[in-house]
Amino acid sequence: MTSVPSKIIWIRRQQCPCGDWKCYVTYGDAEETSIASQLVKTESLQSKATVAPYVGMVFKTDDDAFEYYGNFARKNGFSIRKERSRLSPQLGIYKRDFVCYRSGFAPVRKKPCGEHHRDRKSVRCGCDAKMYLSKEVIDGVSQWFVVQFSNVHNHELLEDDQVRLLPAYRKIHESDQERILLLSKAGFPIHRIVKVLELEKGIQGGQLPFLERDVRNFVQTRKKVVQENDALLNEKRENDMMELLEACKATKVADQDFVYDFTVDENDKAENLAWSYAGSVNSYAMFGDVIYFDTTYRSITYDMLFGAWTGIDNNGRPIFFGCVLLQDQTLRSFAWALQTLIRFMKGRCPQTILTDINPGLRDAIRSELPSTKHVISIWNIQPKVSSWFCLELGSQYADFKSEFDALYRLESTEDFERRWNQMVSIFGLGSDKHIALLYSLRASWALSYVRGYFLARMATIAYSKSVDAFLKGIFSAQSCLRSFFEQVGFEANIQNQPHQELQYMHLKTCLPIEEHARQILTPFSFNAVQQELILSLQYAASEMANGSYLVRHFRKIDGESLVIWIPEDEQIHCSCKEFESSGILCRHALRVFIDKNYFQLPEKYFLSRWRRECPLMFYDDHSIHDNDDEWFQEFQSLTEALFKESSITRERSDYIRRELAKELTRLLNEVRNMPDSDGAPMDFTLSPTG
Repeated sequence: MTSVPSKIIWIRRQQCPCGDWKCYVTYGDAEETSIASQLVKTESLQSKATVAPYVGMVFKTDDDAFEYYGNFARKNGFSIRKERSRLSPQLGIYKRDFVCYRSGFAPVRKKPCGEHHRDRKSVRCGCDAKMYLSKEVIDGVSQWFVVQFSNVHNHELLEDDQVRLLPAYRKIHESDQERILLLSKAGFPIHRIVKVLELEKGIQGGQLPFLERDVRNFVQTRKKVVQENDALLNEKRENDMMELLEACKATKVADQDFVYDFTVDENDKAENLAWSYAGSVNSYAMFGDVIYFDTTYRSITYDMLFGAWTGIDNNGRPIFFGCVLLQDQTLRSFAWALQTLIRFMKGRCPQTILTDINPGLRDAIRSELPSTKHVISIWNIQPKVSSWFCLELGSQYADFKSEFDALYRLESTEDFERRWNQMVSIFGLGSDKHIALLYSLRASWALSYVRGYFLARMATIAYSKSVDAFLKGIFSAQSCLRSFFEQVGFEANIQNQPHQELQYMHLKTCLPIEEHARQILTPFSFNAVQQELILSLQYAASEMANGSYLVRHFRKIDGESLVIWIPEDEQIHCSCKEFESSGILCRHALRVFIDKNYFQLPEKYFLSRWRRECPLMFYDDHSIHDNDDEWFQEFQSLTEALFKESSITRERSDYIRRELAKELTRLLNEVRNMPDSDGAPMDFTLSPTG
């Protein structure tokens, strides 16, 4: 009977942003999707299984035993299969028999008269190699013991290059399955699909972990399933979208600050859907200066793209602003998504938006957010550079990668243009479509074009990983869009909770500037300033005739930086533009402040988004009475004072960690013992302060 998938499957998009449907990319964490990593993992497991099983050997589960015996078998030139098992009411399955793949004999089949049947020779030859297991329960814990083992075969064992072709070891990985289906849909014959996979993986012919006939069988089976399931999937998609809309409507009734919007197609059916939460809108008011629009994942089940808008809070943690489900990646869909986000956020546009490489999204940003700087993080580009040029350039790739990295770090746009043309000429990439794509997007990723635009330390590998971890929490197994919607709400609520870092921050330079910064900044931002302070001690500042400074490293490991000092306004500007980019003063500017004998940095250089005071405070969203407002202000003042005082010494920090939990637990228990209601319920929500 035909059935649709029991859960929503989300995967990283592999379609290349160059627009060529024959081209695809792999990602840096390819352990999830890389055949090579799976082979490495298999080899490591096999290397552990060098000891032959023996009578009395113990396993936690029968699956562990089968895996161990399977690894031993592969290393020794054969494969295994499960044969008999025995069941009891008390123990369940209590005996397992694993045998060589050539164990036993093929049953004799009677041929009906008048019908021609192909005689297939069976590989079974009565081999007696086996491992029998028995389960015992000891102190309430089940264990499986090897009770019989034989490694005597009556057939020839296979070499390494042959054993991998046994049916038990021929697996088509999920990432290869999608690639095979894409090429098949484009009309590639099976033998060409195999050749493409070999070229893309950079391996010799015949070295794939599966055969051409496996690819043919897979394509035929999948085509049949797809044809049977298409109607059911369309029906499921429509029904689930309707349920998702109903869930949004119900959430809106329960929470007037919840926001959502959707579009319909020509058949009046839901097409695109976006939503956000009250806490997300409030967080955006404080931390919406820079946002990341992640469009990496799509659903195989619904063939829909998932986009998430995130930011970064004062503690360096990702915060969730909203999300969108899109039917396609057209300019129209992306433009609607951006319009909807800005409407959700009450018309406030971000200073900067970070995205992956996507020409359609780039055009939508130009159209809908003309005053917002579009940035593509180098961490989104590097995996694609490897995928695009590693095989094409071969032994030259290392030199190309080195030159590309140097180009990325150049300060001058003129130098970038000159060296880019040289690089393209040296490596013969003048007609390469990927080089053309990167060059067309240079204003969004090359530092010489991006330097000085505010990024809030989001264009880093650490932030990228934390966002991906958040998204993977959302993409846990869900059976329908409604349960997915609930999971998004759950994860967003956790991610957007006000977060005070109770962490003792060591002083490392003993400079007064460092002590002052520790009192004001969160641990995340203080650590960044502290690192710059430490590095500033390795630099020397030379005053010029016009009052500016040239700051250089004592070993001259990097170029000189020009620091302009305006004493009347206590303004400082560095040519590296680190403060403009991250909101954290650079080592060059700090070197000048130190030379100027500053004990404290001017207040303007402690951005509110990086300060210790939590920018989200309690308030009643509809009506706050004066007495309540005073209580909230007093509570916040006491909390800020507590965290500030406790961070001065480790002894204070440890004491607060220990005693605060006890006191809060005591108060919580007392509150729980009070009456549930006195007729005057209060509504506590979160609101940002400037």
